[in-house]
Amino acid sequence: MAAAKKGGLGRGLDALFADAVPVSDPLKEEKKQDTQVRTEEQSGDAVQYINIHDIMPNANQPRKTFSEEKIEELSKSIKEHGIIQPIVVRKKGKSYEIVAGERRWRAARKAELAKVPCLIRELSDEQNMLIAIIENMQREDLNPVEEAEGLNQMIVTFGMTQEQISKSVGKSRPYIANSLRLLKLPEYIKEEMAEGRLSAAHGRTLVTVEDEDVRKALCERIIKEGLSVRETEKLVSEDGKGKKRKPAARTKNPDVARVEAELKEALGTRVTINQNGKKGKIEIEFFSRDELDRLIELLKTLK
Repeated sequence: MAAAKKGGLGRGLDALFADAVPVSDPLKEEKKQDTQVRTEEQSGDAVQYINIHDIMPNANQPRKTFSEEKIEELSKSIKEHGIIQPIVVRKKGKSYEIVAGERRWRAARKAELAKVPCLIRELSDEQNMLIAIIENMQREDLNPVEEAEGLNQMIVTFGMTQEQISKSVGKSRPYIANSLRLLKLPEYIKEEMAEGRLSAAHGRTLVTVEDEDVRKALCERIIKEGLSVRETEKLVSEDGKGKKRKPAARTKNPDVARVEAELKEALGTRVTINQNGKKGKIEIEFFSRDELDRLIELLKTLK
């Protein structure tokens, strides 16, 4: 199932948004039109002006929050210049469901437009959901939590691998893996990231803290003191990743620490080297079967 869907969307949103042609001012056009839907041929496709009240938002929209300030700014621009890029919709019953362009639709309602330019696409529920996720990812419109949840939805609902997701959204596999790790965080930290008080990089650092009391205290300190990611990483390192205090450990050999950093960069995940004399072990962190498969394939290529 996933492979079929992937094939249909393999070219990303290029085909979907190739129709992003300039559209004339709808305020002026509405004065010329008495019909509810107007069709205008542009670049070999049909741009239709649809009654704004016949359009509804996408129930599977991964983006949960919209900045009212930015909606207001876009609304003013629409009043002045019209909608430059059509909203992509699909027919659903007697109405139309947004596939891409909900922010434009919200701003158009605020601008009190009666009709908006749309491109109608025939899509299944699954295709509609997947395109909504990819579109927001490519436009970087999601906060870190929405992005992680969208990526996870692509895995759970569509059975996509991290490699397939990487190609679909134009992000590296380590980026995908690190984003998914944020879902392991408790809800209170996710809320702080969603509100913009913590960055995704802060979240990735907090994932490594094992003791919940230590993690909560550190989260509060980051927000209160405005700690940078580097400062946060230093605190976590000094505190032993938030583990229960043990007898003081020996300082890690600088050469070992350097190799750990190089392996982390190469593998896209945390690597720990525990050395005891001439013996020791290397621990490579993974958090899912898909991530383990990725690491195995990557290690096979190392010679």
